Amino acid sequence: MVLSLGTAIVGILQLVIAIILAVVALYIGFSVLGKITKGIDEEKEIAKGNTAVGILVASVFIAIGIVVQSGVQGISTGLTQAMKPEIGILSSGGIAIIIVSILQLVLGIVLAIAAIYLALNILDKLTKEIDEFAELKKGNVAVALEMAGVIITVAIIIQSGVLGITTALI
Repeated sequence: MVLSLGTAIVGILQLVIAIILAVVALYIGFSVLGKITKGIDEEKEIAKGNTAVGILVASVFIAIGIVVQSGVQGISTGLTQAMKPEIGILSSGGIAIIIVSILQLVLGIVLAIAAIYLALNILDKLTKEIDEFAELKKGNVAVALEMAGVIITVAIIIQSGVLGITTALI
């Protein structure tokens, strides 16, 4: 019975941490997107029904969700390790594992946002004939899908890296 209660408390803790970090990550991602997209007010464009901008914003949210999910998985792994009787969740080793797990998630979010920024800038340089941001503002869905593909692909690759960090550290 005690183990079940402890497991439930850990599960609730994981959920609370995941929700807080997801909301923070989405806010940061949306804010950074506003700095990346040259001359586009995403909120106004979405309110006008600009599907292209909506696709871009959705892809950033999906990408952040992918990375946050892998980070939450890392936190779950860390909490499971810390709960082992030989370590103890409240021991210095257990607390260190939990802190490392949370830092790994934060690092993953930072890396994802930086990688998305870098990938969009590289895409902009590779496609010199297309001004992606001007096309987005005009509602060009094809360009939005191209950019969304880049963003989500980067997130999937970053997710693997974040999981690798978890394996190495915990």
